[in-house]
Amino acid sequence: MTTTADPYAVLETVWRMESARIVAGVARVVRDVGHAEELAHDALVAAMEQWPREGVPDNPGAWLAATARRRAIDTIRREQTLARKTELMESSEAGVAPAADALVGDGAAAVGDDLLALLFATCHPAVARESRVALTLRLFGGLTTDEIAHAFLVPSPTVGQRISRAKKRLAGVGPEALAVPTGDELAARLGAVLEVVYLIFNEGYAATTGVDWTRPALCVEAMRLGRVLAALRPDEPEVHGLVALMELQGSRLRARVGPSGEPVLLGDQDRSRWDRVLLQRGLAALERAESGPGPRGRYTLQAAIAACHARARSTDATDWTAIAALYAELAARAPSPVVELNRAVAVSRAEGPEAGLAVLAPLDAEPALARYHLLPAVRADMLSALGRVEEAVAEIDRALGLVRTVAERELLERRRFALRARAR
Repeated sequence: MTTTADPYAVLETVWRMESARIVAGVARVVRDVGHAEELAHDALVAAMEQWPREGVPDNPGAWLAATARRRAIDTIRREQTLARKTELMESSEAGVAPAADALVGDGAAAVGDDLLALLFATCHPAVARESRVALTLRLFGGLTTDEIAHAFLVPSPTVGQRISRAKKRLAGVGPEALAVPTGDELAARLGAVLEVVYLIFNEGYAATTGVDWTRPALCVEAMRLGRVLAALRPDEPEVHGLVALMELQGSRLRARVGPSGEPVLLGDQDRSRWDRVLLQRGLAALERAESGPGPRGRYTLQAAIAACHARARSTDATDWTAIAALYAELAARAPSPVVELNRAVAVSRAEGPEAGLAVLAPLDAEPALARYHLLPAVRADMLSALGRVEEAVAEIDRALGLVRTVAERELLERRRFALRARAR
């Protein structure tokens, strides 16, 4: 046992990193996602009670997993005991011998990957997309109901209802919900799975709430899941496209954070700190994705954009014209206000800030961006480039009223300070 560490701080960190794996392992035993999460939280409560008194275990993640699993096994044994007693009573009344015990216990059959099974469960067709997203962020991102609500600008009770509905739907499906599908069922569910894997990665790459700007452990887990999916479906270009996208973006993680944990934007990053192994892997995965039949999908196109950045020696040396064209292709393939926002940035770099502002103008009417802090932040950059400093400061102030993370707030405050110094 470790006695010097703050048990609550350790527990919070470990829970953020390990909760999805713990829930997945327990779900394999009890075959019920909702029940598995409850048992994992029981282990969390036990740690809150014991660690301050007895010290933090040498391997706190393993302690939580073992405690949750023991509670799962105890639950199953109680159910088996009740089932045996009921069977004995019924057989005695009927005058027949009891059937052999065929209930699953400690030796529950494992799928190849517990987390992958949990991922496919959250993407079961019985679960609506909005509920799927909320449940994924809860289980894999470790976000609270309030944090998810804040991220998606909806009331907390709405998120709570979505999560509750998802668990009820999965419970109604039964144990088969936690089986990794094969054949046509795997193909039918693959798009939803790719979406939530990228959702997990994005929560790690740019956290929606909290103090830290990045959560690398989530990125690493999402990349691992992507590689497992690529092994399951080596013939699917979009799987390789997603792997390429995550690895190319993930290669920048070290450079995205400064010495004190402050955010470092792409243009200010020390590119020598980019992970060359991930870069090469990502480029190889992109080549495999682009060699497939048919038009490029949304993940492959985003990976191609990331590759343009990866190949450039600096921001100024980046082929912004190619990136703007790729965003236009992406907008045609998978239109969204966020894609248009990113296209505006690329157009601004390729053709000048006036052209970028023209692309931005229609986005003011987009409800999805009404409370998105990057819209005014991007506009501030373009206005600043045109020398319209007072207008840029006003846009930064708007962004500060919408930003959700501590790190990004500090970044915006530094930009506002610099702009005001320019205006003097």
